[in-house]
Amino acid sequence: MTSDRISLSIANGVAEVRLNRPNKLNALDPAMFTAIADVGAQLAGNPMVRAVVLSGEGQAFCAGLDIERLVATTEGESILPFADLGQRTHGIANFAQHLVWLWRELPVPVIAAVHGIAFGGGFQLMLGADIRYLAPGTRLAIIEAKWGLVPDMAGTQLMRHLAREDVVRELTYTARVFSAEDALGYGFATRIVEDPRAAALQTARVIADRSPDAIRAAKRLLNLAADGDAAIVLAAETAEQALLLGTPNHIEAVRVSLERRPPQWRIA
Repeated sequence: MTSDRISLSIANGVAEVRLNRPNKLNALDPAMFTAIADVGAQLAGNPMVRAVVLSGEGQAFCAGLDIERLVATTEGESILPFADLGQRTHGIANFAQHLVWLWRELPVPVIAAVHGIAFGGGFQLMLGADIRYLAPGTRLAIIEAKWGLVPDMAGTQLMRHLAREDVVRELTYTARVFSAEDALGYGFATRIVEDPRAAALQTARVIADRSPDAIRAAKRLLNLAADGDAAIVLAAETAEQALLLGTPNHIEAVRVSLERRPPQWRIA
């Protein structure tokens, strides 16, 4: 399957999913959100799939939320014009969170092959994978604070299992860009490899050669051990984001980045 946002191929039990918007660094717009959800549903219902590789076409894995959507939120629109972020549309998750959480919930292992940049929603999308291979020179960021927002695509639930709390807080509060080497040290990356897509496909083929029952059981057990009370964390993400969207300081954060000027924050 190939769409204008996602390409999907399946061979010998390995599904390869590629974000396919290279001219926009695979930024997340409504069409990309819908395409990811559709692919996730297709994979979840395919018993022949035994491992998944997630990567991006072009120069980047994913640049995060499309800038046009960011601007639209300052004008009163939702991040996703077709979805109410307050609704739990997919179990414990809203639609935006589902785009990341679905990789966690797929019954088979998911390997993210990351290169170029993984900012904001792109970084959180990467975190949804079981394994993350990064190319040297990859730049990453929990970028939401730059736009006056918080990470709200399941990132706060996933990050807490990977990195120390103070590291997560520092990166979230500052929105600073960090390197693949930093990501490995923090716990966000599994390995740094010259060709993450090739390495991911190789690992996926090894997994696909194992007992599919054992691999699915192993993922169920590992998820059970790690998740804890995810429903509370995901609901909290939505509540915090709802309080931020459309506020003067959210609008100011977007304008500051677009107009390249010092910020003038409104203090309550």
